[in-house]
Amino acid sequence: MRLDKFLKVSRIIKRRTVANEACDASHVTVNGRVAKASLDVKEGDVISVAFGQKTLTFRVKSLKESIRKEDAVFMYEVIEEA
Repeated sequence: MRLDKFLKVSRIIKRRTVANEACDASHVTVNGRVAKASLDVKEGDVISVAFGQKTLTFRVKSLKESIRKEDAVFMYEVIEEA
C-alpha cells in the first residue's frame, strides 16, 4: 500500500492530498529515511510524522484498503509522541 494512502486510511492524516504534501515537504520518514508518498509500506515499518513542533512515531501493524473509523487505530501501534 502506498504511504499516502496508509496515512489516510489509518486516519493519521485526514486527507490523502495533505498526506502527499507532508511527504513532499519531508515531514514523513519510514525506517529513519525521508519517504516519498509513493513508497510501498509493509507491516513492521516504523513511520514518523512531524506535525509542526510535535512528532508521532508508530509501527505499522496491518494494511487494509478500507476500514471503519473505530477500527483504524488497530492498523498501527504508537511508539512515541513528542
